[in-house]
Amino acid sequence: MRFFYFAGKEEVFMPNEIDTSKPKNETRQMFGRRVIKTSVTEITENNVLEVLQKALSVHELNRSEIEYLWNYYKGNQPVLKRTKEVRPEICNRIVENRANEIVSFKVGYLCGEPIQYVGRNTSEEVTKQITLLNELMFAEDKASQDQELVEWQMVCGTAYRLVLPDTEGEEDEAPFELYTLDPRDTFVVYSKEIGNKPLMGVKYGKDDNEVLRFSIYTKDRYFLVEGGLLKENKPHALGMVPIFEYPANNARLGSFEIVLPLLDTINNIESNRMDGVEQIIQAFIKFINCDIDKDEFTEFVKLGAIKVKSVEGANADVDTVTTELDQNQTQTTKDDCYNAVLTICGMPNRNGGASTSDTGAAVLLRDGWSLAEARAKDSEHIFKRSEKKMLKLVLRICRDLTEDITLRLKDIDMKFTRRNYEAIQSKSQVLDTMLKNPKIHPLLAFEHCGMFTDPESAYMQSMKHYEEEQAKLAAQTPPTPTPPNPDKQEEQ
Repeated sequence: MRFFYFAGKEEVFMPNEIDTSKPKNETRQMFGRRVIKTSVTEITENNVLEVLQKALSVHELNRSEIEYLWNYYKGNQPVLKRTKEVRPEICNRIVENRANEIVSFKVGYLCGEPIQYVGRNTSEEVTKQITLLNELMFAEDKASQDQELVEWQMVCGTAYRLVLPDTEGEEDEAPFELYTLDPRDTFVVYSKEIGNKPLMGVKYGKDDNEVLRFSIYTKDRYFLVEGGLLKENKPHALGMVPIFEYPANNARLGSFEIVLPLLDTINNIESNRMDGVEQIIQAFIKFINCDIDKDEFTEFVKLGAIKVKSVEGANADVDTVTTELDQNQTQTTKDDCYNAVLTICGMPNRNGGASTSDTGAAVLLRDGWSLAEARAKDSEHIFKRSEKKMLKLVLRICRDLTEDITLRLKDIDMKFTRRNYEAIQSKSQVLDTMLKNPKIHPLLAFEHCGMFTDPESAYMQSMKHYEEEQAKLAAQTPPTPTPPNPDKQEEQ
């Protein structure tokens, strides 16, 4: 059920009711999630309920589509509602869950390794603080939360993260808390003015009494709406809306949403193929010029043989009514659909072709890995845009609650570390060459060689190790004797 509130009255409606006028297994048409906007310039206690009511009408459409895509990703797909008018007893419902394959690949390829923060300059103090920031993110288990966030992105086109300071009495290693929110019950309302700044973030859910509670954050206030009434209104010192949206792209399309018709077609082809196999095995018996009653047919089925007599001198025959499905043409159609899915979604194929001129780069181009890398880089930039907004709040909390981090957003860049251990020999050679060049700072060599998931930490550990080895070498080397001064000898 979905709920709206009007003047303190609870009204119930269900937008996800099944439309019986359409076939149950029809592909649902969707074109990305809608951006929720408002014309008000500031959210106050006087207009928060009105803005919430209007925003919910748009969010309910998004929620319905997100629920559909999430269930599709889990395997609850339209083919499971498939029906047949002819021989309805043979009706296979096979789900070939390519949507799960697409999402799993995208998530693993984009953030299989933790996203690391690196410095944008070579200052030792900045490097030290960024290393500390990465350690704080590790303490908050940000890597697994990023993976969950990207999973929501790839499934439904958008995802949300909440950042709050530690509550009093629950302080831990990091002064902030990170939460990945369910986009089915979270949304952000943006301004219609230039820049489309976020005006409020909303997270809602039911309490133990089945009453919906809306937690609403603006840049300086927190509202609690319960039962259609404003129950709580208090200020906060964060200075921005702490709920951040991470859209997968500007249209907020899921990774497999654009190929839903093809995925449903693949399911139907496989289901129909199995129907064809079963209909051959369970073919009808055809009696020509012979009269067989029910009891005689039952005996025939039981014994496997029957004696028939010609009727009025005509030739009698018993046969099966079969139509064999052309498996080659069926497989060609299915392969064409699957290849189209891979191409549209930017995934590597499984051609496995071979050539006498195959090199590493040629294989990457031929099998679609370069296309997958291009799509991943496109996702990176969208992700970084939201990550910077989130990081701005994290840095502010750190500056307010601890003196160890004084970083600014301009000091930090983000690095996605995909395929980190491929071509490791070439990367080590690049590192060695750059370290031998006196014009290149060693930190730049660590960052751009591609060997390390956390180049800042690797650089700090390497420098510490180098200094320790130099100190040991200096301690083991005997002091060089001072040569005698001939002038002093002559004076003596």
